[in-house]
Amino acid sequence: MSNSYFQFKKFTVHQQKAAMKVCTDACLFGAWVAARMQGRKVERVLDIGTGTGLLSLMIAQKINAEITAVEIEEAATEQAEENFKLSPYAKRLTVVQDDIRKSITRRCFDLIITNPPFYNNDLKSEDQHRNVAMHSIDLSFDELLSQVNRLLQAHSFFAVLLPFFKSKDFILSAEKHKLFLLEQIHVRQTEQHGYFRSMLLFSRSISAQVQSELVIKKDNAYSEEFVRLLKDYYLYL
Repeated sequence: MSNSYFQFKKFTVHQQKAAMKVCTDACLFGAWVAARMQGRKVERVLDIGTGTGLLSLMIAQKINAEITAVEIEEAATEQAEENFKLSPYAKRLTVVQDDIRKSITRRCFDLIITNPPFYNNDLKSEDQHRNVAMHSIDLSFDELLSQVNRLLQAHSFFAVLLPFFKSKDFILSAEKHKLFLLEQIHVRQTEQHGYFRSMLLFSRSISAQVQSELVIKKDNAYSEEFVRLLKDYYLYL
């Protein structure tokens, strides 16, 4: 059984109500996006499918922006709201229970982040809430990209965490929505493992693409790059 909460240095993520729990790759993604956005003009952030609110909290720790988190599941929305209220960033964090496809907001954002459904109806569990959180039964990648295109400012950024094997098709789909790859990092657990996640950063402009990899652990310890990104978040780094 997962722990009912995950303690970070500056905030706590309670997760007993949410289907998707705190995981290493999501933490890595949140830290990576926050690092990439520092020094840029980011005043309004949208977190699509926030779950526990983890990504919003990680961004809020590093960037003084107003963050709106959208979540379709009622229990997860309640969980994120509780986590936001208990955090030092409560005044800058708002969670809304909504289906992003049906949202009528016309407000645009400087940064949109998401850790979207992964498995496109493969390997469903018996837990329907977990299915909604994990599988693309409600929000396809094309629908996601359409909404990002609608809600993103002209000179802004979109960041997404995906399974590695989905990244190439997602990049091609993003181009159709006028979202162009700026940077991609492929993630592997160790040097002996293959890639299992891709962290992608898009912008409105076509530019030279930065491609690299990140290994989470080397010689049974967290890698230097992992520590550099997570040291301000993880308690024991």
